[in-house]
Amino acid sequence: MKNVLLVSATCAFLASGSAMANAESEHCNAPENERQPREALQKKLEAEGWQVKRIKAEDGCYEVYAFNQDGKRVEAYFDPKSLEMMKNKSDD
Repeated sequence: MKNVLLVSATCAFLASGSAMANAESEHCNAPENERQPREALQKKLEAEGWQVKRIKAEDGCYEVYAFNQDGKRVEAYFDPKSLEMMKNKSDD
């Protein structure tokens, strides 16, 4: 009985993690032919005062490692079609 509960709990945990990952990337599902180039995002961010270190594709989004206009280190995710920021983590 304990094994059944353990397996059930493990499956529920894994399913919830997968659902969270899908929720984060649901906005970054633009077809390849609708995506703007990474260079367009870099130019946009640099015009806003960011110092871009790296841009890579991650789960359909553009993942940016940079310093923002305030000089804070940032890891941010952008929609490749609209170049809209989806998620942002920064050092405080």
